[in-house]
Amino acid sequence: MEAMYTTLLFIFLASISLLLIFKKKSKSSSHPLGSSGFPIIGETIDFATAAKTGHPEKFVFDRMTKYSSLVFKTHLFGAPAAVLCGADGNKFIFTNENKLVRKWHSTSIKKIFPHYMKTSANERGSKLRKMLPIAIKADALRRHVGIMDLISRSHFINHWDDKEEIVVYPLAKDLTLWVACRLFLSMDDVAKISRFAKSFDVLIAGLYSVPIDFPGTTLNRAINASNLIKEQLYSIIHERKIELAEGKANPDKDVLSHMLSLVDEDGKSEDEMNIADMILGLLIGGHDTATSACTSVVKYLAEYPEVYDAVYNEQVEIANSKEDEELLNWEDMQKMKYSWKVACEVMRLAPPASGGFREAKIDFNFKGFNIPKGWKLYWSIVSTHKNPDFFPNPDKFDPSRFDGTGPAPYTFIPFGAGPRMCPGNEYARLLILVFMHNIVKRFRWEKVIPDEKTVVNPLPIPVNGLPIKLYPHPR
Repeated sequence: MEAMYTTLLFIFLASISLLLIFKKKSKSSSHPLGSSGFPIIGETIDFATAAKTGHPEKFVFDRMTKYSSLVFKTHLFGAPAAVLCGADGNKFIFTNENKLVRKWHSTSIKKIFPHYMKTSANERGSKLRKMLPIAIKADALRRHVGIMDLISRSHFINHWDDKEEIVVYPLAKDLTLWVACRLFLSMDDVAKISRFAKSFDVLIAGLYSVPIDFPGTTLNRAINASNLIKEQLYSIIHERKIELAEGKANPDKDVLSHMLSLVDEDGKSEDEMNIADMILGLLIGGHDTATSACTSVVKYLAEYPEVYDAVYNEQVEIANSKEDEELLNWEDMQKMKYSWKVACEVMRLAPPASGGFREAKIDFNFKGFNIPKGWKLYWSIVSTHKNPDFFPNPDKFDPSRFDGTGPAPYTFIPFGAGPRMCPGNEYARLLILVFMHNIVKRFRWEKVIPDEKTVVNPLPIPVNGLPIKLYPHPR
């Protein structure tokens, strides 16, 4: 009898142990908590609505509170997705590039850039790194500071000086597009640049739209706008190839000439359609994020006069150290330390992008949850930028957050991090600082609409374009 009780006790304990092991294994391999939303569209509309109300963080923080502050499940742009949150989520994605995760583009982006997207993400990345000359890297950008300043001066003289009131966003867009066209394409023709500009807003609005391509939809309009821009690019590419063949242009002239001059191991040059797609992508990245950042700088400097005064003093000191008409140079950029802290705090509160997508290459485990191969992954900038765990009192505008070594790693990521760090981050830094120098040394200003709302589509844009009244400084 005693032996039977012992046997039954053993079986009972063994069963409990197996049950606990099974439950632990089941828990560790379960998918993140969350919602898949509606069939096909998932939670894409909620995601887009939060952005268009100017608060993309609402989509993320609501679900972090409801499900998990580490990771949650959703369904975006036609695919199941996991949103990895916080500094740990950012670090995981950025340090596992091409290991556990890879670049992923939505169906909408693939339709807008059809030729370039036929190649793999790794192949595209490798091609772009080879094709991008050192022209947008820090060392080579030294010689472009003067060009940026020259274009900025001309822009302010023609569109800001002698004006009592202007609208910031469209003018900032004109300036940043002019600089990008000049440095990437050697294009100075204002009429051609203007034709580009008319289509860019329509194209960009479609990058993360609902992937429905019917006449009248946001995606369909974006595809048509993309085709119009690329038709102009094909013409420019054709003309440049003739100039290169006739020796009228050299491969180091600009980004386009460099791309057209490269050949692979078989002696073949890149397809013109792919080059047009790549140039278009560079123009978007080279001007739209800077446009958003410059516009936001104007907004916050109007709202915080004491910050404006400190920026003004720094920039005037630099201006006074130079001869009349002398252009800014690399050394001047390094003196703009406080101005850059202000720009960083602006990009913390109004990041030019809200995040980015990746795809799981294989099954992996993150924070005890299983992420299946093929799931899309979203890293959210706002999950750290506006998180009190990383930035105390996150809604307060405080450039001193960037004193010393600045924020903790993987918490401030307006340009990404790791292998996928935006290659144009130094270009953007210089362009933003040149803009700040030229505007504050000319004007003080105030907002015409004090409580103007901002929408994110997919970049932060003031609803009315940020109209301001200008008050020129005495000359």
